[in-house]
Amino acid sequence: MAAPDQPPAHLAFRDVTCVRGGRALFTGLTFTLAAGEAALVTGPNGIGKSSLLRIAAGLLAPASGAVEAERCALMADAAALDGGLRLVDALAFWAALDGVPDSARRVTDALAATGLAALAAVPVRLLSTGQRRRAVLARVVASGAPLWLLDEPANGLDKASLALLESLIAAHRTRGGVAVVATHTAISVPDARTIAL
Repeated sequence: MAAPDQPPAHLAFRDVTCVRGGRALFTGLTFTLAAGEAALVTGPNGIGKSSLLRIAAGLLAPASGAVEAERCALMADAAALDGGLRLVDALAFWAALDGVPDSARRVTDALAATGLAALAAVPVRLLSTGQRRRAVLARVVASGAPLWLLDEPANGLDKASLALLESLIAAHRTRGGVAVVATHTAISVPDARTIAL
């Protein structure tokens, strides 16, 4: 239990083991992230970075151990945005599912924050790779979730978009949010804890 002067944890792994395809990817993983904190999950491909995020999101059960997590938004490699919809409508669909108040304003703000406001009426299928990555990030921003789980968020981003990603993570943490970033590329997340798998 957290001490009275500590903020409540947004994410806690307690002795977590992940097994996929009969193989243990990681064992006995324990860490806690509280409001404003972040972690960088590093390691080679296939080591379990994405599985760690899926466990944190409640999409994959750990083989053993316990996980406590606040409401989260997952930025995964596969963009779950309907390619046939206008970008604003694709984001509005998810914002409505998230059940956040004033979802239309959140979507508008997220489009502006990710530099996509001018593309709001463009069908998702016509966006470039980098624009699609920013669109998935906009979906995370619009969710209002206190816990961001970002899987290789820098993939497909140019230098300016990477700087934008870093600033959005920093702003989220300033507001008391938590970010877990699984990456094999360099992303500036000051004072982040490193979880090396």
